[in-house]
Amino acid sequence: MNNQQQLGFDNLLNSADRINTARIFERKTGHLPATMEKALPFYRELIAAHHAAMIGGDIGEALRLRDEADRLATRLNNGEPGILANDDAPGCVLERETAAATGTIPQWGQQGDFIIAVGAMRVRIEMDGICGIGARSSTWPGFAAHAVDSDRPFLSETGYRRFLGIHADYVPGLTPESFVQGVLAEYVAKTLKGRLLNIERRFAKPSSRHGSTP
Repeated sequence: MNNQQQLGFDNLLNSADRINTARIFERKTGHLPATMEKALPFYRELIAAHHAAMIGGDIGEALRLRDEADRLATRLNNGEPGILANDDAPGCVLERETAAATGTIPQWGQQGDFIIAVGAMRVRIEMDGICGIGARSSTWPGFAAHAVDSDRPFLSETGYRRFLGIHADYVPGLTPESFVQGVLAEYVAKTLKGRLLNIERRFAKPSSRHGSTP
């Protein structure tokens, strides 16, 4: 086979691979909405079902629904990776448009922004949704913790701490609020040895827009 024949053969194989990949993708995602307009109500139903599974003790179903959410975002992204690549990426849009109202506790799998108290410390929580980083590989969603009061001791000297890949036994019936409080209380007790840290002045910010302690 000469070089020209080899090139033609390679192109034929590449074309066949693309067709097969497209067919497999369609088989896996063809039942899902292909537009954001139709995807949003579908995604809200996924969140509600995921919340029920987490509360009801069916972690297997919860993980299946996370896979479904990932397939939905990938379908909206034309089969390409990067569903959380930027603010306009499908995964980010889905989470943002279905997020809980600011200041309210989200459902499991719903993006949320709310304040909790751990002892005398007030913490603003930004909780990841069902498409969040690591959602398919960890039982528990990740979240970010921000200091509400910059003039009071906190989890870190920067007033910020990110929690991902949390290792904790699965507990049916646990709410997102109780989960976050438990994680932070354990972090303070074990990692910080019960001693909070003063926030450095260069990281100090005005008190959270959410206002009072819940």
